[in-house]
Amino acid sequence: MSQLTFGIPKGSLEKATIDLFKRSGWKIHGGSRSYFPDVDDKELRCVLARPQEMSRYVEEGALDAGITGKDWTLENDSNIHVVADFIYSKASMRPTRWVVVVPGDSPITELEQLAGKRIATEMVGYTKRYFAERNIDVKVEFSWGATEAKVAQGLVDAIVEVTETGSTIRAHGLKIMHEMCESNPQLIASNEAWSDPWKRAKIEQISTMLNGAMQAEDKVGLKMNVPKDALDAIVKKIPSITAPTVAPLYGTDWFAVESVISEQVVRDLIPELRQAGAEGIIEYPLNKII
Repeated sequence: MSQLTFGIPKGSLEKATIDLFKRSGWKIHGGSRSYFPDVDDKELRCVLARPQEMSRYVEEGALDAGITGKDWTLENDSNIHVVADFIYSKASMRPTRWVVVVPGDSPITELEQLAGKRIATEMVGYTKRYFAERNIDVKVEFSWGATEAKVAQGLVDAIVEVTETGSTIRAHGLKIMHEMCESNPQLIASNEAWSDPWKRAKIEQISTMLNGAMQAEDKVGLKMNVPKDALDAIVKKIPSITAPTVAPLYGTDWFAVESVISEQVVRDLIPELRQAGAEGIIEYPLNKII
């Protein structure tokens, strides 16, 4: 039987990724106790790997596919196939930014002013290429942690650090002077796996279902019964992906109306629909939108 070896990112993305797979139809167990978590799909073999190393393992063929951050694909300069970019809305799945940070009182406001300066970062390869492409000669060193403290204490002139909102950076008395790139989770595949018809179909299946689960986040289904004389007014009130589904109720001059809407608007919309004449309003959760 054919099998796809798939990398699950270990660390901050791990739980959110396993939760996403669950909403997509796959149950993955044992991630915290084993580097080879169980999955209820005989065609799939899961392996935990650090996001920083995922694209390298995929490029080398040790993994057929996996999920990692775009930043680490850039860092490793990997020759792989990017199947899908995910913009997750859940905590720890949001896009992040890699930024150049200097002390709050630093006179440095332009990248060119960093020429000859020392920069600490975990993303050494990409940072070196980024400055080299702009003909700015800097010294880039790897940071094992506590990166903000190094620039705050004057051990380095600047750092390249990842952030979501910048609040932690500001809390350390530092300032962002340049944004280098934005990162989001990606589904990646090796070129060899992508060229294999069976593996490609399996990867595309996973991509379709994961995207479907993400599209359903923060959305609900809404259905109701509507009298004929109120139909036009109510349909105009209902947002939808394309248009609400409208079907006649047997033997009556009433209609069943159904739509998919953002969960955020439901609390305001339902009272309006009732006032306009809708009855039997039902709100229900969604697993996937494909």
